[in-house]
Amino acid sequence: MRIFERPVFLALMGAAFGGVVMALAPAPARAFDGSTDSASAAQALPKGVVPPSGTRPLEEVVRFGAQALRSGDMEKGIDSLRYAADQGHAGAQWKLGRMYAEGEGVERNDIKAFEYFTQIANLHADDNPSAPQARFVADAFVALGGYYLVGIPNKVRRDPNRARDMFAYAASYFGDPDAQYHLARLYIDGDGVPRDPRFAARWLGLAAHKGQYQAQAALGGLLFKGDDGIPRQGARGLMWLTLARDAAAGPEDKWVVDLYEEAFAGASSDERAMALVYLEQYMKNVR
Repeated sequence: MRIFERPVFLALMGAAFGGVVMALAPAPARAFDGSTDSASAAQALPKGVVPPSGTRPLEEVVRFGAQALRSGDMEKGIDSLRYAADQGHAGAQWKLGRMYAEGEGVERNDIKAFEYFTQIANLHADDNPSAPQARFVADAFVALGGYYLVGIPNKVRRDPNRARDMFAYAASYFGDPDAQYHLARLYIDGDGVPRDPRFAARWLGLAAHKGQYQAQAALGGLLFKGDDGIPRQGARGLMWLTLARDAAAGPEDKWVVDLYEEAFAGASSDERAMALVYLEQYMKNVR
């Protein structure tokens, strides 16, 4: 499937969910060990990419590249990953995309990052959602959604509808919790799509139960205050906000902590007590 030619994700989303189909940067990078454990074919390598041996399985090339990056040999690591990426290796394409998106060992270049993520989407969108490389594919769609939401000067025009399509595909086909959260944010904020808090709450609920703390915070805020079509559930909302606060880790998560503190200050003593009960029940169920 090419993402610019046939958006099958809309049909998939409708089938999976009964027709239910913040300006943000690309999603945070996930751990990369250089392997997807997928079947690999022997490939001839450029001279000097790996220790001499003639040929190497593609997975070994990627592992070698990842090891070179960890040891600080950026040139050899990037050459190895580029070689594997040119052969269609999703993990290598993803790692290079993340490196260019974040300026990790290379000069930041959103255009190159966008191109690598697009390669993944075009080559691997139909991969089995349970395949080892699926996490890279889903994350690439989330990254593309982020780029479409904000745009890239002289490369990608801002297009909230295309961003929604990217998030929706990863959210429905791959069941990716980050995509589910970002899709819900679009419907909470009404950024280029009609605002629909109830629809957003469904996606937030799916992501929150998978431990996506941003979704837990957003869902908690919706439930604590109530919204159009969503009755106020103070104790339940405070429970989700407590989980999110405990998972918040960096300065970029200040909004999560602020949302929790505002809700806690406004909650009644009964709501605080009931939130604790809900929290204990939730933690017991996820163990």
